[in-house]
Amino acid sequence: MPELPEVEVTRLGFALRIQGATVVGSSWGKPLRWPLGCDPGILVGRTISQVGRRGKYLLVYLDGGMLLVHLGMSGSLRFAAELSPAGPHDHFTLLTDRGHLRLHDPRRFGAVVYAQGPDDPIAHKLLGRLGVEPLSDDFTIAGFVAHMRRLRAPIKQALLAGEVVVGVGNIYACEALFQAGIRPTTPANAVGPKRLARLHAVIRQVLAQAVAAGGSTLRDFSGADGSAGHFQAQALVYGREGQPCKQCGKPVQRLTQGQRSTYFCSGCQPR
Repeated sequence: MPELPEVEVTRLGFALRIQGATVVGSSWGKPLRWPLGCDPGILVGRTISQVGRRGKYLLVYLDGGMLLVHLGMSGSLRFAAELSPAGPHDHFTLLTDRGHLRLHDPRRFGAVVYAQGPDDPIAHKLLGRLGVEPLSDDFTIAGFVAHMRRLRAPIKQALLAGEVVVGVGNIYACEALFQAGIRPTTPANAVGPKRLARLHAVIRQVLAQAVAAGGSTLRDFSGADGSAGHFQAQALVYGREGQPCKQCGKPVQRLTQGQRSTYFCSGCQPR
């Protein structure tokens, strides 16, 4: 599933190129997870002012309203100057006078939703409960520690829930907990403030490293220009079950938490 780094890489790949473009039309394939929520015709003639991101949602701001785009489980968003024929898994194409933006999503868990603005009830429903952005100044050590110390859930599950900090997906939670030396099954409220402060720093470091590497491509993800991500090649524990830990040499282990694979080292993450 594309996580925060993949979504941010996608945004960086087309945001400046599409800024100031005028929408001239749109086309649709098979239905996505949620309906657009408006007549597609109202998008025509509107200007794209900027492209933002909140968690795993891309926010395409128009001079009237906005589009909230989610890549789902297997989606990717491409931007190209010349229009090519849509394939069987291309489910949304936004046509502009500078090129077209196309959502490719084999599993159709993605979504493109129109909202009148950030205060629209649909935008609030999708974005209102998201936690703090981990790469922003709002992600403070004090706030992170205070929230985690109130949670009894295993710390990895607390990270994935997205209500304390948003966008720390499965790969990056495994990597951050390994680098912080925290066992993924440890209750969040059992981790001391100093170790949480270390985890806070590592989360920012890992996510920034992933963005710089173009994200992770395990199956389907590619950036707005079609490029694959390479962070998976830098992973210290994720996907390395049975291989020696790069720090202590013990075999990397895997367990299942919330139907997701968790990778860790019992030597480097004793508790």
